[in-house]
Amino acid sequence: MPSWDASAYDRFEAERARPSRDLIARLAGLKPRRIVDLGCGSGLSTLELKRAFKKAEIVGVDVSPDMLKAAAKRLPGTKFVEGDAATFDAGGFDLVFANAVFHWVPDHLAALARLARALPPGGALAVQMPDNDDEPSHRLMRAVAAMPAFAGRATAGTRERIGGFAEYDGALRPPCDEVDLWRTTYVHRMPSAAAIVKWVEGAGLRPYLDPLDEGGRAAFLAAYEEAVAQAYPEQPNGGRLFPFPRLFIVATKLTKN
Repeated sequence: MPSWDASAYDRFEAERARPSRDLIARLAGLKPRRIVDLGCGSGLSTLELKRAFKKAEIVGVDVSPDMLKAAAKRLPGTKFVEGDAATFDAGGFDLVFANAVFHWVPDHLAALARLARALPPGGALAVQMPDNDDEPSHRLMRAVAAMPAFAGRATAGTRERIGGFAEYDGALRPPCDEVDLWRTTYVHRMPSAAAIVKWVEGAGLRPYLDPLDEGGRAAFLAAYEEAVAQAYPEQPNGGRLFPFPRLFIVATKLTKN
């Protein structure tokens, strides 16, 4: 998993918070007592959970000490612990929430199935993952990394492939009785190609940049921004449109199995 910088990730706080709010909206009617926010990051999703489920006990979990420090600053008094979504024991939680983390987890279908099996009757697993591996933003990352200047150095092998609806339905039902699956493409208007680069620098670009020294990172970002400017042209009415597809999953266990 890449290294994380909370300040870089939170540059586009409002846009990053929107998917977690949309995922929470699909949980209307649930009254969870204990919630774990896996991959809580800087606490953006934890804040949305606290607003929606005011009576629930909420625990935020993340692998990054920098993210956990930012989350504790955002939500003092909330419990945050260091842990890996791939192996975390979610027993005892009746809502397992994971916003934008499982695309980094190897064999995440198996990890999601494990979490689903641990749900109590009435419990739910709610997941959102970016589904943009075939978007220009991510195809261009791979193209720049393959350039002679970066070949063998700027490699990213940590991101998991996002599957089709049938794969997630098959992994989660059973043990769950209901599985709700959908995709949403958010279209963000960005002021410039540089702004798009800043967005993906906070997450998707991390595995490519982390192995490089300071000079290599600057050169990679310059080549990438040039390619992004071509892929996301300036609109006649200003700005550049940046489509961002995401996959959503809500799996609910109604009975004991």
